[in-house]
Formats: sequence, structure tokens, C-alpha cells
Amino acid sequence: MVSAAQAQPSTLPPSVEDALQRAKLPREALSVVVLSVDANAPNRLRHQAEVARNPASLMKLVTTSAALDLLGPAFTWRTPVYVEGVIRDGVLQGQVYLQGSGDPKLGVEQLWLLMRRLQGLGIRQIQGDIVLDRSAFVLPPHDPASFDGEPLRPYNAAPDALLLGFKSVLIQFVPDVAHKVARVHLEPPLAGVQVQASVPLMGGDCSDYRSALRAEFGNPLQIRFMGGFPSSCPDKLWPLAYADPDKFAARAVHGMWLQLGGQLSGQVREGVVPSGLKPLFASESPTLGEVVRDINKFSNNVMAEQVFLTLAAQQRGQGSPAVAKEVVQGWWRERVGGEPPLMDKGSGLSRESRISAQSLAHLLQWAWRQGFMPELMASLPLTGVDGTMKRSKSSASAHLKTGSLRDTMGIAGYVDGPNGQRFVLVAMVNHANANQARPVMDALIDWTAGK
Repeated sequence: MVSAAQAQPSTLPPSVEDALQRAKLPREALSVVVLSVDANAPNRLRHQAEVARNPASLMKLVTTSAALDLLGPAFTWRTPVYVEGVIRDGVLQGQVYLQGSGDPKLGVEQLWLLMRRLQGLGIRQIQGDIVLDRSAFVLPPHDPASFDGEPLRPYNAAPDALLLGFKSVLIQFVPDVAHKVARVHLEPPLAGVQVQASVPLMGGDCSDYRSALRAEFGNPLQIRFMGGFPSSCPDKLWPLAYADPDKFAARAVHGMWLQLGGQLSGQVREGVVPSGLKPLFASESPTLGEVVRDINKFSNNVMAEQVFLTLAAQQRGQGSPAVAKEVVQGWWRERVGGEPPLMDKGSGLSRESRISAQSLAHLLQWAWRQGFMPELMASLPLTGVDGTMKRSKSSASAHLKTGSLRDTMGIAGYVDGPNGQRFVLVAMVNHANANQARPVMDALIDWTAGK
């Protein structure tokens, strides 16, 4: 509840009013709260502060704050490897198990190291199966095209207890002028997936090289390019969500094992580690503090969902979206206070999520007093410097999370004021012209900083 002393007139600064007019945005589309990090100080600015709006990726601040508070910045994920059977003369008569726990950063390099460590045990041939245990998360079916019709965009990847490389591939094009082709490389290697070794070099502008390639991704077992690669281009990397995401982990594990010279007589399949079997070794993730930095600096959706589900798995023993929602909302009521936000995902990649600017500002003000504050603040993009705030035209010093969807744009975080002051700033726009609101956000940042 906001006291009478805190309730400020809903008068926007002239620079913000001007920016709204230029962007063709009505005042009613904007919610703003500016207040000191000191909880006892009055609000500097309130405008439609209690209106519940879609925050887009600003919801990641709720997820990451809850995780830092409940799990601690030093929390890590482990991906253990189990071997069942007898090893004789380089041959394992039995199964290998990889058990996922939700590691958000289990990439190609970590998979390579796991396979190499397995070979370090003297295993060259597996007379059995490689079994992937993904039971730590209980997830509903996922259609990567359901949100915005872009199933091949990596940001639409679904979470997974054994999330390998975001279920995405990197296609590299390396020009070979002498042979008039660009060499094509696929990472990670995917068993059973064919990709042509090269494409012809051609003339044209490099700015739209993807269109020039005329790629065909409809067949998950064959990646084809019907066009060419502009000779004016340097090396290029094209990140792409795999067309059959449910089979990605199995193909990546099998492909990496084969690339390292291993042999497999069985298959890579899903299953559960037998009770009582002890792990031989494990891959350990970076700390949660480091993971949160990647999530907030670059607004990584699937990593945020991994953390959201990990909260459920760690607190309640079941990594499901419904349980994760209960955990975060219970945490909010107990630790932050007041009515929790309406959230169905940890990333904010949702049309249903809602939170008010006042509630989000209250969270940031509360987080300022917590022991994990340095990790949270360091995870926020710096205006004009890095992450999703790199293009900001503001001259202020600020750490701010961004959020954007169709019809939604927002910022939330901490702004440095004059004389060593620090302020919480939360601003959200929900409107058809929200993608024009960047100058409005910059004007609010500068005003908060006293520029």
C-alpha cells in the first residue's frame, strides 16, 4: 500500500511527454515508478504505477531474484554419468547413462568433455545403449511455433532437464576463394543428419546472406542450401533451432561419440538411471551467479526457464511449470511481501504474464537490501555498453533489464543519480506502437539520473 506521503502527482517530465508524442504513444500506455533504493524515501515519480501490465522479459528479474535468494549465488547444476556393466578390452558390455538436472549451460564443449572422460575410462565401444535421463523436469508438450510462428528461432527452444546446446545448431560458412565455394560446418555433429560440404560463392551484398543461401530446413535429417554465399562476406555463423527438438539430444550425443572415434552397437534412447547405481563422474555448471548474468544481460529465455524449473525441482522435488509458479509466488509472499505477479513462465515469453510497475519497483528495492544484490546488479545490462542496453542513447550510468515483445517494451533496474545517489526505475509500455518507445525509455533514464 502506498502512503499519502509517497503518492506523487502523475505528472511526467516534459522530456518524456515529448518522447511519447514523437512515438505516437498515449500517456495511458505507460507505467512508471522512480524511487530511491532507500525504502523510507518518498517516490520521485509515479504514473499509472498500479496498472498490471505484460512485462515481457522484465519477468526474468522475478525468476532470477527468487533463485539467487532460495538457491544462493554459488549453486551449481551437476550432470552425472553412470556406467552399468563390465569393461573389457575397450568394450563396455552394458549401458551408459547421462542424467540431466537442468544445467542451463550444458553446451557442445561440455558434451565433448563428457565423452572424452568416458573414453578415459577405457571405453571405446559400447555393446549396449547410451541412455538419457531427463526425468528431473516434468514438462507438457511444446510447440516451438506456438508463440510467434518462428519454430527455428533459438529463443523458442523448450526447457529440458538435459538441455544440450539450447537444442540449436551453429552452421558456419567459411569462404574458400581459390575453389569458389564456402565450406559448410555444422556444430554439434548430429548423427543421421546430412549437410552439404560447401555452397558456391556468388556476387551480391553480404547484409542478406541468409536469403541468398535459400536454405531448406523442413527435413530434420537433411539441411540443404539451394542458393549461394556472397563472396563479399567474411566467415559467418548462423544459429538455428533444430527442426526436430525432441531428437536433438540423442543425435548430438550419438554424433559426438562417433566423431571422437567411439562405437555404439545399440542406440541413444531415453530412460531412467537404475536405483542404486553410482555415478562415475559429473559435469558441473558455472555458478548460478554466472548463469544469472547471461540470463539478464542477454535476455536468454530458455536459460530463464531452466532456472524457473530448477527452483521447483530443488524446493519441491518436481520440476514442473505449475510447481515452479507455486514456489515463486510463495517466495514472493514470504520474502518480498504483497500480492505476487501473475506468471506462467520464468522468462516472460508470454502473453499472459502481468505485474505492476509498483510491484516490480518494490522487488528491486527489496533486492537492494539482500546479500545477493551484487550478483543481481552485475547481471543487468549497462546503458550504452553491453547486453540488451548496448544501443541505448542515454548518457546516464545505469544497470537496467530490458523487456520487449510485440506491443510491449520495458526497462527496470538501478540508475546512478548525482552525489552518489541510486534510484530504482521501472517503466513499461503496452501498446501497438511499443516498438517505438526506446526514446521514451532513454528520456526516463536521463531524467532519473538528473541529466
